[in-house]
Amino acid sequence: MSTEMAPVPYSTVVAYRDDGLLARGMGQMVLGQLPPLPPALAGAFVTGVLLLVGVAGSDDLAVFAPAVALLLAGSGSSHRHDGRFDWLVPPILRLTEYVFIASVGFARGVPPLLVLAVLGAVAFHHYDTVYRVRQQVYPPQWVSLAGLGWDGRMLVIAAGGLIGAVTADYWLLAIYLWTLFVWESVTSWFAVPRRFVPAVTPD
Repeated sequence: MSTEMAPVPYSTVVAYRDDGLLARGMGQMVLGQLPPLPPALAGAFVTGVLLLVGVAGSDDLAVFAPAVALLLAGSGSSHRHDGRFDWLVPPILRLTEYVFIASVGFARGVPPLLVLAVLGAVAFHHYDTVYRVRQQVYPPQWVSLAGLGWDGRMLVIAAGGLIGAVTADYWLLAIYLWTLFVWESVTSWFAVPRRFVPAVTPD
């Protein structure tokens, strides 16, 4: 995989979304015609309701939360995010994903440190993306795809819940995501050419 700098995205808000392959596909289906904020809010709300029902009750409704969030929030992924309040979309997606990871992990008996390890890997990736965009060192698109995107990570955890392998899922995600995100970040920053600083000669 190349560590060359990616082209400037047409919207920094879109760069912050961290969409995976499925969410991007949902956005392409509506050709960018759907404003992103209402679907993101609806997806977060429905996901929260399903988590409350699934965690508090005896059924597994919580595992369906990623599919609902994907169908709702993913449909706005191809929009330019140039609306007045569209900057709220990435924080809403972050909150949806973080709450899902924590809720499912703690409710299914995953060791707390392992839950925090997965959350830490995802948070590191998101912070790194924000900092790099501000420094105009744009991450390549393959990073979000290789990192599964917010939608893919939630679906992987949901699949683990369905087959009764949640803890194994968290182990795999923690190892894979930390390795991927740290390696890509370090190699990309080393690939950034140093800005030219004119030499200062003594008078």
